[in-house]
Amino acid sequence: MGARVSLLADSMLHTLQPFALQFGDGFGVRWYGISYAAGFLVAWLIMRWMSLTRRTPLSVDQVGDFLTWLIGGVLIGGRIGHVLFYDQHLLWQFTGEFPFWGLLFIHKGGMSSHGGILGVLIACFWWARRNGVPVGHVTDLASFSSCPGLGFGRLANWVNGELWGKPLPADMQASAPWWSVKYPEQMLQAGFGHTAELQAIAKAVPATSEAVVRGVQLAPIPVRAGVMQGDAADVLYAACYGGDASVQAKVAPLLTAYWPNNFAQALSDGVVLFALLALVWIRPRKPGVITGCFFAFYGALRLGTEQLREADAGVFRVGPLTLPMLLSLAMVVGGAAGAWWCSRRAVARMGGLMPTAAT
Repeated sequence: MGARVSLLADSMLHTLQPFALQFGDGFGVRWYGISYAAGFLVAWLIMRWMSLTRRTPLSVDQVGDFLTWLIGGVLIGGRIGHVLFYDQHLLWQFTGEFPFWGLLFIHKGGMSSHGGILGVLIACFWWARRNGVPVGHVTDLASFSSCPGLGFGRLANWVNGELWGKPLPADMQASAPWWSVKYPEQMLQAGFGHTAELQAIAKAVPATSEAVVRGVQLAPIPVRAGVMQGDAADVLYAACYGGDASVQAKVAPLLTAYWPNNFAQALSDGVVLFALLALVWIRPRKPGVITGCFFAFYGALRLGTEQLREADAGVFRVGPLTLPMLLSLAMVVGGAAGAWWCSRRAVARMGGLMPTAAT
């Protein structure tokens, strides 16, 4: 108990598995998929409520049809956006493993929030034209109802152990605060060091013939005298994610503490953004205003939280600005301009969260 309390008192050690239910090696129900399903469910409930209370001209049946299009926009846009923005090599990666093309390996992760937003916009335009509904109002509904899903997605990133924050300042590492995060995966990175410490800890771990770590079957890992650092790191990584509290307590002091980027973005994208849009949409607005505000607010919030995020290796930069920052900056400018233009159009106001005479 003492070791576990010490870990919690110093910082969080990431030891979560990506599967909620696992049926085999690399196959099962992932928390990442559950987060998407939860986001779509909440979006449907929000739009259904707006339909039942006549805050939107969409019928309940139309809400269901519209959500189907949004799901396609999120999944297709998010995946294509990730590949185009961050992993272009997947476009020409073909293997003998189903589904054969790297672009389609969505089960291995890799979704871009910016790409997902673009996919949703395209789906909104297409659906609105087919159903004779103002495009601006349709994008307003999608923008407003998507916020909870954005927050859920960031929590799923935390479960997956991805999108790390930046390291805390050196003067905070010796006594890392409870809200900071440490990742056992750091031991597997080149240049980690602590060779002697890792070997000493690994020698005390009982020998195992195999281990399943984060849903992946590892090759046999012998623990023996003279174990190399790479072998020791594999053993300790498996032990940490296998729930060995003794190993966790010994390894944690060797790891770097990072900013909790996932939690910061879950709060900003899922809670703060939703609250800001709700304040703007207290009263009916001209179609497109909420969409413009969504882009402006989301971009500004992402610019803030990206200061805590460790940039991906090799990501495109313009000076100190990474690609996600550049995309967010473009969203701020475009969203603000779009909200201003939509507010000046001679069209009827729609939506609104507060009760009106019509509701």
